[in-house]
This record gives sequence, C-alpha cells and structure tokens, in this order.
Amino acid sequence: MNRTTLSLLAAATALAAVTGFAAFSAPDGGGETGTGTSTEAKAPARLPVERSSLLCPAPSPSDLAETQYTSFTPAGTGGGDAKAGAADLVPTDATLADRDGGKDKKKGADDGDGTAGQKPKESKPVLSLKEPGKPGTAEVSTAEAPALVGSADGRLAPGWTAQQTTKITAGNGRGLLGVSCIAPDTSFWFPGASTAEERQDYVHLTNPDDTAAVADIELYGKDGALKSDVGEGITVPARSSVPVLLSTLTADDVENVTLHVTTRTGRVGAVVQATDENTGSDWLAASADPSGSAVLPGIPADATSVRLVVFAPGEDDADLKVRLAGPTGSITPAGHENLHVKAGMTTAVDLKDVTKGEAGSLLLSPAQGRGTPVAAALRVVRGKGASQEVAYIPATGQVGERATVADNRAKGSVLSLTAPGASAKVKVTASAGSEGGEPVVKTYTVKAGTTLAVKPPVPSGLKGSYALTIEPQSGGPVHASRALELPEDGIPMFTVQTLPDDGGTVSVPDAEQDLSVLDD
Repeated sequence: MNRTTLSLLAAATALAAVTGFAAFSAPDGGGETGTGTSTEAKAPARLPVERSSLLCPAPSPSDLAETQYTSFTPAGTGGGDAKAGAADLVPTDATLADRDGGKDKKKGADDGDGTAGQKPKESKPVLSLKEPGKPGTAEVSTAEAPALVGSADGRLAPGWTAQQTTKITAGNGRGLLGVSCIAPDTSFWFPGASTAEERQDYVHLTNPDDTAAVADIELYGKDGALKSDVGEGITVPARSSVPVLLSTLTADDVENVTLHVTTRTGRVGAVVQATDENTGSDWLAASADPSGSAVLPGIPADATSVRLVVFAPGEDDADLKVRLAGPTGSITPAGHENLHVKAGMTTAVDLKDVTKGEAGSLLLSPAQGRGTPVAAALRVVRGKGASQEVAYIPATGQVGERATVADNRAKGSVLSLTAPGASAKVKVTASAGSEGGEPVVKTYTVKAGTTLAVKPPVPSGLKGSYALTIEPQSGGPVHASRALELPEDGIPMFTVQTLPDDGGTVSVPDAEQDLSVLDD
C-alpha cells in the first residue's frame, strides 16, 4: 500500500503563478470530517502573484497621434525571495513573421489563426520595465502603431500596470485618449457605445495567446437586441488585434447602445474607441461585472453634460435609486430620484450639468431589496460649442487592497476618492518619477457618502511622469478614478481612468490536507 501526500498550498501556489488572478477558498470550518474529526479551516493567506498579463489596443489611425506608454509595478510587493523578473510590452504584429492576414502559406495550409507555415520570431519590446517602484516610459508617433501584448513575472508581476495615453490635436478623432491596458478575459460589457451617424465606435479585440480566439458581439438598444448577422464568430488570430466598426454590425442607427463581447474559444482584451464628430474621442473601458449596485467615480466639477447609460442583462427589470456623492454628502439629482431599466434593454438618462461646479460621483443602488444586476457607464462632456471634449466613466469595483495608475503628470492629474458607505482613511503614494524624483506619501480621509477630489501628491524633484498607488487603511470600501487634463488650444482635453483593485495578490489556503490514494 502506497500513500501519496499532496500539499494544497503547493498546488494553489502553482496555479496562482500561472494565472496571476486565481482565488481559492478554504472549506467551512467547524464541521465533521469523514473520519469523525472536527476541523477548523484557517483564513486563506494572500500571496503576491507571480505572473500578470496586459493588453493595449492600437492607439489611433491619425497621422497626428502622439502616444506615451507608461509601465509600473509598485515597490516592495514581490515577496521576500522575488529577486528577478521581467515586464515587457510587445507589438502584436511583430510576433509572427510574414503575416498575410490569414491566407494560405506555401508551407502548410492555414489553420484558421493566420499563422500557418510561420515560425515565431523574437520581438523587440516597445517598453521593458526595469525595476519596481519606478515607471518606465516609451513614446510612439505614428498612425501605424500596433496593439501590444505584455506579461510580467517575478517581482514585477504584483500590481503591474500599464497606461496608454494618446493626444490628437486636430480632426474628428481629436482629443486626449487614455486607457489602462487590460487583462484578457472572456466577457465584457460596454454601456455607452453607439452606432449613430455622428459616431464612429470601434471595439478592439486583442488576443494574447498562441491560438486563435473566436468572439461574439451583441448590441442592445432601448428596445432590446439589435438585429445583426455578422457579429457572431469573429476570429481573432493568435497574438493579433482586430478592430470592428460597430455601425457595420447592424443597419440600426442608435445613439445609446450596450455592447457585449464574449468568446466561444480563447480569451481577448476588449475596449471601445469612441469618436464623436462634435465632442472628440476617447476610450470607453468595460463596466464592472453586472451588480445590484454601481459606483461611477470622478465626474469633473466643470462637466457641462453627463449622460448615464444602464443595461440590465438578466430576465428581470431593475429599479434603481440615483444619488450624486459630492464633497459634503450625497444628494438626489432633481427629477432623477429613481430609474427603471427594462430587462435586456438599454436606458439612457441625460443628467446635464449635474455636478453644478462641484466634483462628484454617481451612486446606483437598488430601490428595494437586493436588486437586479446592471452594467453602467457615464458619457461626460467638458466645454461648449466647438471646444467640447468627451470622456467615459464606467462603473468600477472598489479599490480593495490596492489600486495603481500610471502616467500622472506634475500638472493636470486629479484623483477622486468615493466612500459610498462608511468613512474611510486612504494612503496615497506618489512613486519616483520616470526620469527622477523621490516618492511621497499622503493620507486622506473620505467622509461617508462623499467624493474627495484632490490634486494628488507629486514626487519631490519630479522629472517625467509618475504612478499613484491607493491603499485603504481603515473604514468602509473606497472607489476611485484618476482624471488627466491636458488642454490644447482652448479645448479642455481630458480622460478618466477608474481604479479597481490591481490584482497584486492572490488567496491561497494556509493549510495542508492529506490526500491518500490506496493501491491494492
């Protein structure tokens, strides 16, 4: 008889090293085991992840586009024995030789992922991060800049963050377009997209893996699903990016649309580039997973137009209370106390200049009971007439243990912290600068039901850009966003990035279980 003992801790740690996002729950304590022995489970330990993945969309087709990439990992989070590591962002179109868009090759037939007969070649990274605690930057000024795929391991993996910031000074696509590079997944919700004539919205699908992914795109308007015969079975070749113009998927001209991206096989990163001929352009990031409540943080004080777009993906209608959390408390916007959202339909509400000169955040909660899950986003406009500029704020998860955002500037950064429930104390760390400067730490108190909008701390002696990390210290949950304002020729160009937990740690059981296998 042979006895084999397996360590759950070792198995869990190995899986965490592969995914970077896994979570494990210990069994309920206090119960009886099969042998009649009483056991008490220990709380899972949280350990630094050992590998992270990020995807950045192709910046812009404009010849005037100037893009800065910033990569950052917080210092001191890689574990005591994490002495090595790498974090590289690599062009998608540089990972395979002689890509021809999926046609058959002379050597072997195409297998459906556009890579038949090709051998992987070594790619030169656009940006390689050298050390935790100090941002790395790279600049690209070309209309042909590709999407990027990236991975980080070792001491550079926990909390690894990358920011893509593009400035376009003229044309229909003009504006400041900012997006936090995202982890691959299998489902994304985008309230706030559009197929209207004055909009050109592209969803960028990026595949980080070595096999093709197959994605489906669904569109929902105010009356339900929009008819489409071409949104299913979209192939995204291995380590490639595919932009899809939403107006080509349906004949319906709809101003407010909810977009749902799912994958049949594989995984992708998805983000929408929204361009309006009147208000410029920006990236629309995915909403947090549908939930009965939602927080949309960081509406600028000088917003001239705010539109809320909500979608209920289940079979039940949603009835929501709408509140605006400002600097001194929460109020109900006049005329918008409650919002009814029909199942499977997109509902849009124009809140106009709801902030009235004071920065705030929108809070959605069930009118009664647990509520129906919804996805939500805000379309925010600053300026008037020909000097308007647009940005988007999706619903976001709470900061959790820590959130990180890169590419902050000495001037133009605004940090918004929202405490929808109890008051909270939050530590904010400004990293070293990308070209010089020493870290600075500051602590803020956010009162219950309010939004605190502040100019974040700036590293002493700053040269270049820097990163911010936000860590709740006590109190209730906190939601956050960072706005970057870079005005140009009288146009108040800005972009807003929400700051959910950066996924720097993973839960693993702090116990071993003896699993025995008996051989006769």
